[in-house]
Order: sequence, then structure tokens, then C-alpha cells
Amino acid sequence: MPEPAVDGATDQPPIGADDDVRVILADEHPEFRDGLAELLDSAAGIRVVGRASDGHEAIDLVGQLHPDVVVMDLNLPDLDGVEATRRLTAESPHVGVVVLTVAKDDDTVFAAMRAGARGYLLKETGPDDIVRSITAVARGEAVFGAAVARRIMDYFASGPPSTTGAGPFPELTPREREVLDLVAAGRANAEIAGLLFLSPRTVRNIVSNIFAKLHVSDRAEAIIRARDGGLGHA
Repeated sequence: MPEPAVDGATDQPPIGADDDVRVILADEHPEFRDGLAELLDSAAGIRVVGRASDGHEAIDLVGQLHPDVVVMDLNLPDLDGVEATRRLTAESPHVGVVVLTVAKDDDTVFAAMRAGARGYLLKETGPDDIVRSITAVARGEAVFGAAVARRIMDYFASGPPSTTGAGPFPELTPREREVLDLVAAGRANAEIAGLLFLSPRTVRNIVSNIFAKLHVSDRAEAIIRARDGGLGHA
């Protein structure tokens, strides 16, 4: 078995490993990264080439190490996993992103999918399924864990949300409009989380999703769009 990797770039690949699926792990918890790296390095055909503790580091390592797959947690410091996924898939569309996280609410799942993730697994997923999913995504497939797949099926089975009388920004879900209204009113993410009884991580993901749907690059531009649409004045 290869020697354990240190955070960041790892040593040169062993001879004969050129066909291995090259993987970068992005998770802020070193114990989880180390355990996952040990699991993947013990699997035939997979090699962990780098480890990142935040979204910025993950993007930098992709540019340096040219992996096939990035295994991405969404709860990352500085640059969250949804935004890191969006930037990675825009800059390196050949790299598959597999989200491996604890969040399974609809807003977070669909934010990651819209950002370009080709896989979405919960951290409770079994080791064999994680290995199979990484290999499948490296082949160009899309993979979603059973619990996430059920949520996706339920979402589409219910049909698209009605926009009748929805007011401004019909492309947003009611929850996204609610968050955008509070953003436009000058509320910080932590305050929005408290007002709506959501986790700060969920609010960050919703805000990232709003930016993508409105095609804005930052909070200031989103506030301008929202106020022009009549939000944030109450």
C-alpha cells in the first residue's frame, strides 16, 4: 500500500499506476481526510494524489495535480464546497466532482448539482459504494446515493413549481426568494440562519445558488438586482 499522503501534493506516482483514478480530497477535518485517503489508497485502481482543507486549496491542487475526480465536502472554510465546485467545473470541466457531505436538504443538493457536481453522497455511505461512485464518475457517469436519489425523484415527480403570482425572480424557489429578500435588506448570513431556523451552511449554499440563478458574481450585485425587483425594502 502506498505511504500515507500529506496535506497538499503527494509524492510522485509509483511505477505502473498511470491508469489509476487520480483523486483529490477536500474536507476540513484532517481525521476524516486521512481515513478516507487510507480507504481509497487500499482500493484497486484509485490513488489519492492530494488533500485540501478548504475550497481555495482544492482549486489550487487541481491546477497542480490534474486529478480525475475531486471528492468534495460542502462545509469548507473560506470558500464553501458549492462555490468551489462551480469554479472547478468551469475551469476544469474534465474533472468530476463527487460531493461527500452530511447535508441532504433539497436546497443544498440542488445547489451542488447546479454547480456541476456529478456525484452526491452522504458521509454515512458505505466504503464500497464510495469507491464504486468515484470510479463511475471518473468514467463520466453521474452517481447519487440512494437517499439523495429519492429526493431528486420526489422533486421531479411533484412537477415544476408554479410561478403564478410568484412575484419577482420566478426562477428562484420560495425559500431562495425569502433568503434574497433578507440579503437585500442587509442581513448577514448568520442572521438569516437564525431568522429562518436554518444552519449557516445551508444559508451559504442557498446564497450561492441564488448567485448562479441570477448570474451575479457577488453579494453587492445580488442586492442591486433584488432591490430593483422590489425586495429588501420592508
